[in-house]
Amino acid sequence: MAGLYPGIEPYEHGMLDVGDGHSLHWEVCGNPAGKPAVVLHGGPGTGCFPGLRRYFDPARYRVVLFDQRGCGRSTPHASAPDADLSTNTTGHLLRDMELLRTHLGIERWLVFGGSWGCNLGLVYAERHPDRVSELVLMGLATGRQCEVDLLTRGLGAMFPAAFAEFCAGVPEDERDGDLSAAYHRLLMDPDPAVHHEAARRWCAWEDAILPDLPPDDRFSDPVYRLAFARLVTHYFSNGSWIEDGVVLREAGKLAAIPGVLVAGVLDLGNLAGTPWELNRAWPGSELVMVGGSGHTVSTEGMREALVGATDRFAG
Repeated sequence: MAGLYPGIEPYEHGMLDVGDGHSLHWEVCGNPAGKPAVVLHGGPGTGCFPGLRRYFDPARYRVVLFDQRGCGRSTPHASAPDADLSTNTTGHLLRDMELLRTHLGIERWLVFGGSWGCNLGLVYAERHPDRVSELVLMGLATGRQCEVDLLTRGLGAMFPAAFAEFCAGVPEDERDGDLSAAYHRLLMDPDPAVHHEAARRWCAWEDAILPDLPPDDRFSDPVYRLAFARLVTHYFSNGSWIEDGVVLREAGKLAAIPGVLVAGVLDLGNLAGTPWELNRAWPGSELVMVGGSGHTVSTEGMREALVGATDRFAG
């Protein structure tokens, strides 16, 4: 893909026991003596993939990637028949990051994340500002209820046919309520016919609200699809365990941390105003709006903006 560094393989990887019966898969690539950076994947529940390694100069960065609880190669997997998500919350993920940082002997690292990874990165930086050297964020999100409402209901008028199919997946008496909570109940139903159909419908809606992209190939895998849908609805229906609006209210804590916010002009999530609200609340942050781009890094402009930011912060 244009604008990215060539693909590389990890020079180190492992599983980290973080408690509660969870083990996280992690990997490190690039230069062992380079500037530390950690990648926070989206979802929640997408897991890391090799392309995320390519946003960093491998000669200058020591890049850490890991699969958050319940997804990717971490165990236990959220798709399991007996999946218990009670110890999968934002607070647990933040503690996992600190355990991994300590395990790898890293003092401070650049935090790179998109969508849910942006949200998690912001909360982490506000709670541990002394551990973050810079932030590079995309697919901008702060965990506000208005952002969740936009994604689960507000965009329905733009995609009426897809939204009708989405709503049809839950009982009629729940269609005017919290759709993420309604779907989560179905996704956790022990009957495979019920939870797999709910996962299919949830992921079809996820595809529908990204009209600039073809359907996500990963959603063709029923295991991936189920884990992803379970985790997203688990977080959405619980407000991600983040007080509504607190990320913006406490953005002043980031004043000493350089940050680049990259947003696609065509990202429908922007309808909640997040890029501008975050840029205004975070003193010294830089907002880069990329024309012709949506919520993902599918365009050359998005990739160049993100690589340009990591290059600048490489020192």
